Amino acid sequence: MNVINHELAKWIDQQHVFFVATAPLAAGGHVNCSPKGRDVFRVLGPHDVAYLDFTGSGAETIAHLKENGRIVFMFCAFDGPPKIVRLHGTGSVAEAGTVRYEELRPLFPQFAGPRAIITARITRVSDSCGYSVPRLAFVEERDTLERWSEKKGAEGLREYRRKKNASSIDGLPALSAET
Repeated sequence: MNVINHELAKWIDQQHVFFVATAPLAAGGHVNCSPKGRDVFRVLGPHDVAYLDFTGSGAETIAHLKENGRIVFMFCAFDGPPKIVRLHGTGSVAEAGTVRYEELRPLFPQFAGPRAIITARITRVSDSCGYSVPRLAFVEERDTLERWSEKKGAEGLREYRRKKNASSIDGLPALSAET
């Protein structure tokens, strides 16, 4: 299957966490894998997805996408039947304040602290059994990042992003100075 059909989109929407992985082109560069939670992932069509990206301590995904576009998303069933799904594709970054960001922003709940929306064109969909993934009970969403963002405020977040999100740990450019 190389498309996200209705059944898969519904299953993806039920997952409480997903993982995003990217890598720079340089052989010595750092591969990045980031867990994501909250209601931030959207299936836009059979080959298109997006997620709301929050201000964070690094900007590896953004830097890698700007350099080479390669991205993979992984979803694991922690309850119900065992299942792992990977969505491979080519991603792009719509930074806050851009036209594309403003077009996509209404698809997501109002959270404090978003810095970009990551979109991807999916070229490969794969699933596997997930037999060794443990069963875990969902307790609740964490609101720590949102509370931190609210406390920082808009100008505090811009300053934080200028200091911490302008480049990756490998020195690749990430967020623009205006974001």
